[in-house]
Amino acid sequence: MAPAAVLSDNMPQISNDPALPLVSLGPLLDPNSPATLSTAQSLISALTSSGFLYLTDSPIPPSLLSRVYSLSAKFFDRPFDEKDALAWTTPRANRGYTGMGREKVSLGLSKEEVAQERGGQGEDQKESFEIGRDDEDGQPNQWPEGDTEFKEVMLEFFERCKRLHAVVMRGIALGLKLDPDFFAGYVRQGDNTLRLLHYPSVPATAFENGRVRAGLHSDYGSITFLFQDSRGGLQVEREGGRFVDVTPIEGTIVMNAGDLLSRWSNGLIQSTRHRVVEPPLKTAKEGDGRYPPRYSVAYFCNPDFDRTIDALPVTWEGSKEGKKWDPINKARLLRAIQIQGFDQTMKDYPAFRDGLFFEQELDLELSLTKRKVNCRNSGPPKMVEATL
Repeated sequence: MAPAAVLSDNMPQISNDPALPLVSLGPLLDPNSPATLSTAQSLISALTSSGFLYLTDSPIPPSLLSRVYSLSAKFFDRPFDEKDALAWTTPRANRGYTGMGREKVSLGLSKEEVAQERGGQGEDQKESFEIGRDDEDGQPNQWPEGDTEFKEVMLEFFERCKRLHAVVMRGIALGLKLDPDFFAGYVRQGDNTLRLLHYPSVPATAFENGRVRAGLHSDYGSITFLFQDSRGGLQVEREGGRFVDVTPIEGTIVMNAGDLLSRWSNGLIQSTRHRVVEPPLKTAKEGDGRYPPRYSVAYFCNPDFDRTIDALPVTWEGSKEGKKWDPINKARLLRAIQIQGFDQTMKDYPAFRDGLFFEQELDLELSLTKRKVNCRNSGPPKMVEATL
């Protein structure tokens, strides 16, 4: 079996760098297990030390995941016009297809910074398809016409990930010495996002000048489940700017904490920055000098949109620093992050009139969280100005 995490070939080798932890879901799925509490404590230890871990003993059937991968590859193999007919439209919906060259994840805090990154690194080398809960009023998912299997499988997978989200949040509650059901009222609706990702085959020259498949960022929700194929390429940032390869391990789920969970825990839990680069050179290049494609599936978990998040007293009471952040409505935070900087086409968007894009609070969020800026362009790839 491959090691849980190995240092990249192009960075200094440090022998005492710890591997990403592995935590079994088994005891968390069985509340009567004598190992439930110790497993919950291991979960918190992993989240507070590195923010990234592997989950083993997943309740999601491998056969279902295999179908998700197969149907995802089939979808991305469609002609561009068919995919673009299902194009991602608005931040509020956050559903649909995003083509190559239309997104740049970045840590830049201004349009100029993002434009500079685009000029140096280029756009992210990927395309994606987002699916939300299927019963949200006024925000329907976009489904390929006539492909009932795609819809049925993706909705089943969405629901199973939603249940797993509840299980993990129960484990986090136990690990923090809260009532096991503390988070239950925050995850009833399932305001989450299932994201299918395709990193197409590209020539080796595509990664010149520091270009990557997905730029350095942190996730802005609570937790993320990542299902990755055997290609590799995901890297986690360590102290000092070093990166650790998150080596694919068959049968595991990579899980990481997002900015919102870090804020919820008053900074106790780490929201770790990560990126996707070309796979290790020793296995990446094919005979024709191209890098093979990479497929992954991400499930971004969030509290329900109508809930307000406040730092848990157990994480700050009695500490010298005290509570670091005021309460924040989850929807306001995510909408502000998603909407910020959408230019002319977004000026009449209702969120602006509703006060979601208010500069003072957004600046506060930018300064207090290490989060990704999701930069999406509209129109043909590489034909419009960079937007933040």
